[in-house]
Amino acid sequence: MSQRQSIRGMHDILPNNTAHWQWLEQKITALFARYQFREIRLPIVEHTEVFTRAIGQTTDVVEKEMYTFEDRNGDSLSLRPEGTAGVVRSVIQHGLLNPPGLKVWYQGPMFRHERPQRGRQRQFHQFGAEVFGLAEPAVDVELIALVDRLWRELGLSDDLSLEINSLGDPEDRQRYRQELVDYLLPHESELDEDSKRRLHTNPLRIFDSKVEKTQAIMADAPRFFETLGEPAREHFASVCTLLDQLGIQYRVNTGLVRGLDYYCRTVFEWVTDKLGAQGTVCAGGRYDGLVAMAGGKDVPGIGFAMGAERLLDLLSSKEHEAGLPPSVYWVGSAQVATLLEQAEALRTACPDLCVGVDLVGGSLKSQFKRADRSLSRFALILGEQEIANGTVQVKDLRTKEDQHTLRQEDLAQYLAERLIELKE
Repeated sequence: MSQRQSIRGMHDILPNNTAHWQWLEQKITALFARYQFREIRLPIVEHTEVFTRAIGQTTDVVEKEMYTFEDRNGDSLSLRPEGTAGVVRSVIQHGLLNPPGLKVWYQGPMFRHERPQRGRQRQFHQFGAEVFGLAEPAVDVELIALVDRLWRELGLSDDLSLEINSLGDPEDRQRYRQELVDYLLPHESELDEDSKRRLHTNPLRIFDSKVEKTQAIMADAPRFFETLGEPAREHFASVCTLLDQLGIQYRVNTGLVRGLDYYCRTVFEWVTDKLGAQGTVCAGGRYDGLVAMAGGKDVPGIGFAMGAERLLDLLSSKEHEAGLPPSVYWVGSAQVATLLEQAEALRTACPDLCVGVDLVGGSLKSQFKRADRSLSRFALILGEQEIANGTVQVKDLRTKEDQHTLRQEDLAQYLAERLIELKE
């Protein structure tokens, strides 16, 4: 491939799109703060063992998808394929697990070597949150409520549906695994090749198969839910009761499994039918044994991650002003020094306003074209006549309404009021 092109499945985020990313990041950052989560920032590269120990040697992520390499010291390192394992490593290393109740969130790029398609890239971005040291069902529900609130504030509630299940405790999982294998062995020859491999390594993942014949076999498979022990069953019942009390809609999907080995008890996904095959936008669950497995104290944990690209893809079909802050663009026949002076005064008077200046000049028509390309909402027109009269012309570039005249001293107040209107 040409060195002038990005690596397949790893995309540039161009200037016309970064504003949308920043808008979404600001929304999510503010929401996490309202739930008393604090940000943690992690390295992109970790020792490979951080992931193999946590995710599981027989998962697809470890077997086929991780970017792993040896550094000059011969150490095996990997680009992070997900966020939870790195967070667990960090909180153990820095002694953050006392007192219980640590709540952290993260964002950033993840890496998996898989076939690029809509909603699935080799470099993708996630927002995630983790809670450590609290085993109560209310913790599960507060995390779900946080994400449910995000969908409402983004206007996506009608596009996403919540599915939940319980994967029980380790002893439940071991018992169920054997029941599932016993059911599938007589059908082994009918399974697709991936499912045949998973049958002897990670049989729960066969539920994720997209092959129609395999799906038909799995339709009659025993369900994990039927083998739950009493503690896990009571935990899940409490989660459902609390969700009902909060009015959060959900569907119990007894075929829902998570692809990583560390999950137990509550698991959940928000899915959509608007993104083709890649319908999961946010997913997570409990991982009560993971911290101990990674060498830390035996404390419970729960978390989720959501895909930024998939979320932005959903938002792109909505009628909103995501990433387009109210902005103005100075044009006109006045000298450029005068335009710059006016722009600086307006930036001082309206700190939340984006202010651009046409620095090239030329015909008013060409200046308006550049104003349109800047994605500005208003063009501010200043020519010799306006300077003589102490006025400025204002044109709304979005509505194409007739421009109107303001006194220069009234401009900042007018734009401040419009700024408030456009935020509502």
